[in-house]
Amino acid sequence: MLLGVISDIHGNLPALEAVVAELKREQVDELVCLGDVALGPQPTETVGQVRALGCPVVMGNWDAWTLDGFPEAQGELGRRFVEQGKWWARMLSSEDRAFIGTFQQQVELQVGGADVLGFHGSPSSFDDMILATTPHEDLLHLLGGCEQPLLLCGHSHAQLLRVVEGRLLVNPGSVGLPFRGVPLGELQLISPWAEYALVRIDNRRVSVDLRRTRYDVEGMLQYTIETGAPYAAWWAETWALDEGRAPLSTGGGHFPGASSG
Repeated sequence: MLLGVISDIHGNLPALEAVVAELKREQVDELVCLGDVALGPQPTETVGQVRALGCPVVMGNWDAWTLDGFPEAQGELGRRFVEQGKWWARMLSSEDRAFIGTFQQQVELQVGGADVLGFHGSPSSFDDMILATTPHEDLLHLLGGCEQPLLLCGHSHAQLLRVVEGRLLVNPGSVGLPFRGVPLGELQLISPWAEYALVRIDNRRVSVDLRRTRYDVEGMLQYTIETGAPYAAWWAETWALDEGRAPLSTGGGHFPGASSG
């Protein structure tokens, strides 16, 4: 049985489309999304794509803020992100919000004879952050004694494979905003690819493939600038684009599949 795992799409439709195309070629048997779906350059289109996948979806922190209101911004960086989030959230329809309201705190699966638990930050909170550097005792506390042999988490935007007292913990990374470094509360450079994971489970034997795939990052960033989203040009500059590529401009061009509304 082959399980596809995606997370942290953040409204990045072309990144999601690139990943979905690869998942279809791999002929995955099951798919799970670990949250933070909508808020980004194409929120409503991304929600529609995830809805069409028909897979279980975990509630991420940005998903919850979309429905329940945003937290008070901390510092200039936080203020910019919250302003962007509110701007993108206003694009969502009542149908989009109803779909986001179906997201679950945890998703339990049976894949290839193995019990699987998926969550965003930790089993008890979408705000918890699990990293490769999280101390062992802290990690045991965050996992809260869950017994499933395969655990899937998101939120950090960093791919991870870690063994925790006989259990395997996998973070597929981020489809839409893969961080170049470890998130420590400061502005991160964003890598120019989309991330996901393939987990093969046969008779309780598990193999994990952490994937990266290319897509038209420059086109996505150009489209974002042209939408007039708050701080769009600043946001575009946080992407670690390949050297030697043409610089972004603020006029002209067309982003295929983009909504004009």
